[in-house]
Amino acid sequence: MASFRKHGNGSWEYRIRYKDPIDKKFKEKSKRGFNTKKEAQLAAAEEEKKIFNGLELDDHPYSLKNYLHEWLKEYKSGVVRKNTFELHKRNVNNHIIPYFKNIDIKEVKPILYQKFINYLCDQNYSKRTVEIIHSTMSNAMEKAVLLGKIEKNPCVGIEIKTNKKREYNIEFINSDDLPLFLRTAYQYGYIYYIFFKTLLNTGMRKGEAAALRWTDIDFKNKTINISKTLDFRAKNQNELFSDPKTFTSKRIITIDQQLVNDLHDLKKRQNDDKLVLNEVYLHELNLVFARKDGSPLPKSSLFNAFERILKKAGLPKLPIHALRDTHAVLLLESGASMKYVQERLGHKSIQVTSDIYSHVSKKIDMDSMNRYEEYISTIME
Repeated sequence: MASFRKHGNGSWEYRIRYKDPIDKKFKEKSKRGFNTKKEAQLAAAEEEKKIFNGLELDDHPYSLKNYLHEWLKEYKSGVVRKNTFELHKRNVNNHIIPYFKNIDIKEVKPILYQKFINYLCDQNYSKRTVEIIHSTMSNAMEKAVLLGKIEKNPCVGIEIKTNKKREYNIEFINSDDLPLFLRTAYQYGYIYYIFFKTLLNTGMRKGEAAALRWTDIDFKNKTINISKTLDFRAKNQNELFSDPKTFTSKRIITIDQQLVNDLHDLKKRQNDDKLVLNEVYLHELNLVFARKDGSPLPKSSLFNAFERILKKAGLPKLPIHALRDTHAVLLLESGASMKYVQERLGHKSIQVTSDIYSHVSKKIDMDSMNRYEEYISTIME
């Protein structure tokens, strides 16, 4: 119940006493400065409604930073996919908290939030990057509304004032250098040779290939089922496998006979290891690409092997992801459509594929036209 008091200057104050359902302690909430008792009564009634509905049970300041950490822990961890959780966590720690610092969650108003979005745009981030950061904040604030931390979501109705597209840096091995790369890889180590060759032939991400099990390989129909990715940071076997990057990353792709033969050979080699090591071998993982004992190939070993192979072959330094881009370029050079490339690589949309490889496709078209013109000129002479 609210009590009311008139001060010497003629203004009115209300005071509400209530019991916190969490710690069972009595608390008070008050406000003064009303011109009439009626005004104080109306304001007190509204405040009591909020308290009754659980909108405000604590008058202490609650920082946005603390809320976001609680939101990640209580409502995202173990609920959303691991990749999604990590994305939210990066957005919170790298962008949202550094900007808003220790601000109270209730102080984040629409205009202030729009200034944050404008700030991101001024940092030369692409529109897509700003949208992703905004999605994290809006998601968190929508939950804050449901939890009664705030009354309205300040993220609704914002404008992203940039049309800057994400810039993709495409790196790949020239087709003329591929035989040299594969020969050098074979000499370096068979498991790295077959792993890198598989990436070249399929366009899989390294985590997708590292997560492959023999049950994912259909030798008869010459297909690979890509349904998960390997978490190289996993602390135990239960954390090893997670969902791939996007929902469209789950796909079944065809492979050529040469790769089928190579995988057959790899399986025979593994069977020999299993016979020698017996119970020491990690049979339950059933990994296609594994160390001698059946355990996953470490990320650092893959990076180091790739770097050393390139150096030994006298090729430019490249990231492993260049093998995925190389596969895409080979597809385009062979005349594959952008739609086919999208589906094979598991991109979310054809727009993503086009944004990444359009300049490569244009170069292929230009080279083809140049060869056509040279050919026509010899005929017409």
